[in-house]
Amino acid sequence: MDISDRKKKILKAIVESYINTVEPVGSKAIALETELGLSSATIRNEMAELTKMGYLEQPHTSAGRVPSPQGYRIYVNELMRWHKLSVEETEEINKVLRLKIAELDALISDVGRLIAELTNYPAYTMTATTHRATIRRFDFIYVDQNTVIVVAMLDNNTVKNRLMQFPSGIEESFVRKLSTVFNSMFTGLTESEIDSVLISAAERSVSDKSGIVAAVAGFAIGSLSQFVPQKAYLSGSSHILDHPEYRDIDKAQRLLTYLSDDDELLKLPVPEEEDGLRITIGPENLAEQLRDSSVVVASYDLGNEMQGLLGVVGPTRMDYAKVAARLGYISRALKYIFLGGNIPPPQISESSSGKD
Repeated sequence: MDISDRKKKILKAIVESYINTVEPVGSKAIALETELGLSSATIRNEMAELTKMGYLEQPHTSAGRVPSPQGYRIYVNELMRWHKLSVEETEEINKVLRLKIAELDALISDVGRLIAELTNYPAYTMTATTHRATIRRFDFIYVDQNTVIVVAMLDNNTVKNRLMQFPSGIEESFVRKLSTVFNSMFTGLTESEIDSVLISAAERSVSDKSGIVAAVAGFAIGSLSQFVPQKAYLSGSSHILDHPEYRDIDKAQRLLTYLSDDDELLKLPVPEEEDGLRITIGPENLAEQLRDSSVVVASYDLGNEMQGLLGVVGPTRMDYAKVAARLGYISRALKYIFLGGNIPPPQISESSSGKD
């Protein structure tokens, strides 16, 4: 869907205002606080169009607008000015890393605490292999109307299988359709390429409204996770309570319970390239517990076909530019340490520009 330059400027202003204030944004505020040179009435009309296009949402209790997940996505991909860390910020990070450079086992977990402090969001760190497996073939074995065995043959000849039960009941003809769709749409893809857009397309292909396709896709993603079986470290989980989006205690508890599960952390999104950055926003996350949150993750080379991962989880309203810059710098610093044993110079502090 095409969006005019004027609409993009208004959307950018709304996203950045909402990130800073946590308050729905009105046309008068945009007219007064920006240099767009547009009247409040013109901005109001454009905001109405942006709402119809799906980039803005209107809370029931407010006349203002807030960004939708689609609005955040176009902001991250096209409008966001990538943050550059100051020399002071990089020196602060280097100071912490320097203290732990001789204790590499402790360094990974301590980096998580550092990221949580710098971003005010829960942070996680882990290691993974760099090999990106793909599924060569799917086999679906119909057991009964509630039970199917799904078998995935990976490109490295590893075989993964799962007994899946569906209380709603399914017909054998539907299972044959699933087999056709998964073998045509999901084979040859890496874990990071199986996303919500692909899953939605597959659901439409088989007219699935009961979550069966999503469940099988979740199994596929889990089969492709080539992580080294080491502990994932979570730090600063209590920071989630600092943000108004999680004032609902039940909502916050569901997210914290999810993040405290190492197996779930190992399923979080991974950058598509080594030394890359990935941002997933709201419903782009497959886990139900993350549908109202965003994940930013950076990877770095550890050598010996291993990579490290650093990530944060927070509200969709997070300051993506600053989070991406800090993760990008720390990931590059860790690469310097693991491959060369040295702290990087401050001049490499320009932020990464990788996007999902």
